[in-house]
Amino acid sequence: MKKNMGTIDRVIRIVLAIVVAILYMNGSITGTAAIILGIMAVVFILTSLIGFCPLYLPFKISTIKKS
Repeated sequence: MKKNMGTIDRVIRIVLAIVVAILYMNGSITGTAAIILGIMAVVFILTSLIGFCPLYLPFKISTIKKS
């Protein structure tokens, strides 16, 4: 897997995952919305950690800055 996520993209995903976690802990999101957003948050964290997003492949997207 070749990395296709830049630093800004990774940081945004982690921040969104933290926001979802905070909203869940406050009770602002519950039920099906909490489950779906929770799964998305986990995916965001995993893709941020490895620096690769499989959904970018078909569209040939890369957010890594070219030197």
